[in-house]
Amino acid sequence: QAMEREVVAAFGMGEPDEIMSSAFKLDVTREDIHSLRNLHWLNDVVINFYMSLLMERSKKEGYPAVHAFSTFFYPKLISGGYKAVKRWTRNVDLFKQDLVLVPIHLRVHWVLVVIDIRNKIIKYLDSMAENGDKICETLFQYLQEESQERRNVELTFSEWTIHSMESYEIPQQYNESDCGVFMCKYADYISQDKPLTFTQDDMPYFRKKMVWEIIHQQLL
Repeated sequence: QAMEREVVAAFGMGEPDEIMSSAFKLDVTREDIHSLRNLHWLNDVVINFYMSLLMERSKKEGYPAVHAFSTFFYPKLISGGYKAVKRWTRNVDLFKQDLVLVPIHLRVHWVLVVIDIRNKIIKYLDSMAENGDKICETLFQYLQEESQERRNVELTFSEWTIHSMESYEIPQQYNESDCGVFMCKYADYISQDKPLTFTQDDMPYFRKKMVWEIIHQQLL
């Protein structure tokens, strides 16, 4: 009940630029929070804040070690190549992680790439089941260069699996607006090594839950 009231208040009237939560060098405004209202598209701020919460949780006992890139990583990589993003990992060793999450915005659609370092798999998760092998190959190329640069180790492409998840393998969206929430929940479940058991019907609840989690800076 109290949680419901907080969410209603966050969705209520107020200054659009009022800061509702501040952490990870990110300020989440009321306007950002409003992107979590039903049938709205999630924005970068909300997604990057949520990915930061997933990374925080992964530091706890019993969770896989997770690094999540910002939504601005992939466009930068595409436009400027490895050089443009080389400094992004100066404080993190990707090869000591279990999972690396790459949220990607494709013009009007959010998708997720999961680089599973443990099992040498690069997976593309799209709530509309498009094929993302090309994107996965681009990210393998990035990983290849990162490995050379940081530890002077050549990655062997044949040892890695690239897999675009099919529609029967992962939950799919049935509207035009929930791709961002699907992407965040893929990341949430995978970063707990949990099977993806949710459906489109869970989206209104997940949106409210995310509002609470962002405001309180903790995952439920």
